[in-house]
Amino acid sequence: MPTFAAVDIGSNSVRLKIARLQHGRLRALHEDREVTRLGEGVFRSGFLTPESMAETVKVLRRFHRATQQIVTDSVRVVATSPLRDARNSQAFVEWVRSATGWTVEIISGVEEARLIHLGLVSSPRVDRSPTLMIDLGGGSCELTVSQGGHIRDAVSLPLGAVRLTDEFLRHDPARKGELKRLQSFVMREVNRIAARIAGARVKNVIATSGTAAALAAVATHLRRGRQRSRLVVSRGEMTRIAKRLARLPVAERRKIQGIGPRRAEIIVSGAMVYHELLDRLHLAAFRYSPLGLRDGILAQMAAEYDRSTRSGKQIESERWESILKAVEHYHIDRKHALDVRESAMVLFSGLRSVHRLPPEYREWLSAAAMLYEVGDYVNRNGHHRHTQYIISNSEILGFTPEQRRVIAAIARYLGKSRPTADDGPMKLVDPAERENVQKAILLLRLARALNLGRSRAVERVRISVRSADVRVTLVPRRRAGVDLELWAIEKDCAYFREVFGRELSTAVS
Repeated sequence: MPTFAAVDIGSNSVRLKIARLQHGRLRALHEDREVTRLGEGVFRSGFLTPESMAETVKVLRRFHRATQQIVTDSVRVVATSPLRDARNSQAFVEWVRSATGWTVEIISGVEEARLIHLGLVSSPRVDRSPTLMIDLGGGSCELTVSQGGHIRDAVSLPLGAVRLTDEFLRHDPARKGELKRLQSFVMREVNRIAARIAGARVKNVIATSGTAAALAAVATHLRRGRQRSRLVVSRGEMTRIAKRLARLPVAERRKIQGIGPRRAEIIVSGAMVYHELLDRLHLAAFRYSPLGLRDGILAQMAAEYDRSTRSGKQIESERWESILKAVEHYHIDRKHALDVRESAMVLFSGLRSVHRLPPEYREWLSAAAMLYEVGDYVNRNGHHRHTQYIISNSEILGFTPEQRRVIAAIARYLGKSRPTADDGPMKLVDPAERENVQKAILLLRLARALNLGRSRAVERVRISVRSADVRVTLVPRRRAGVDLELWAIEKDCAYFREVFGRELSTAVS
């Protein structure tokens, strides 16, 4: 029974959740949270302050002790908006590494939205009708449209409560001019995505994170005994809450049950965002959910350990849909890409005893087969270099940055060049994976060779593996010649011997 830990480093707070995978389900063992305001100052100066970094590292040391006491098998540490924006984020990453040994992964806003979505859909309370998921953090606001458990749209807006407070609210209580400028900015950002959300025809709205929890608590407090779910806040209630909170000084806001002393400092901005979202998007209400980013991180970790889990199937589906969207966006010949992928999967299975690659390489090889021609979108000249850059830097949902670098390296070397230890793309890959990447590269080169003519000349392939050699027999379609494909395969026979230490021969049946 593996135990996982997820650490979420945000602009306002740092969170830890530890869970154990039992019978395909995650059972929470420990949770911790601390407000450190890491993002404070970033949105004005562009730099993390020494004080906020020191406070955050102090909390992370405490989290590290907790993971050791509970004995976790794996820890994933994710940072969001403050490290995306800060010019000195690398200094903080190194500080965390030296203090805890952890590697901080800075994720994009869209990846943040995907992980939040994954955490929410793991709950049976999310139905299959179109649902808008809102996560308003300290530095950004992630909006995700989900239907049937699948992401239909996702966007990240610069509407975090800490960011907006730093930018617009300088007095206590805020002056009318400040509130007006804040509202105008929020309106502008919400209007950018209003048509997209309206087109989705959402039926439900789920809100996560501390600001949503605080607003739900305020709504409950103001009802004074009237019957309504403590987790649901209507549009009318949100309008009244936003106006009320804006008039109060921070000392009075701290007295309201559910807000908390530190949240009171940024709640006005958060309330304004929720008010504008419900109002501009014509949404009736939102329901607060305690699930969020860390739950998505844990679900991803569990899925990578056991693909048979519900989350595993969800991630597999998200990855495939994202790859198909990339194929469409970059105008890749989908039919040819699917043919190369099919050949790659045949080779992966037929040569399993030769390459001995970990199971996850099957999916990475599949992705590389689908995307190896994306570089043509930029320029046919140097297209292999463009392919590597695009895959490494694109939002292919469900793959970590390290996994994207592996996929990019596999897709990079399909021309005359072969990978060497000094190559830039190979340097980006974890040293422990470089030998496996070389093997996957060769499998994809052979898969491409089997489809070089783009005419489906090869109907099927038979693979015979012996102790010293491998024989690949091509079965052509009727009246189809496979001379071009044979030529392409034979060009890589020497490379095959170099990588696998066996002779590769070909035949036609």
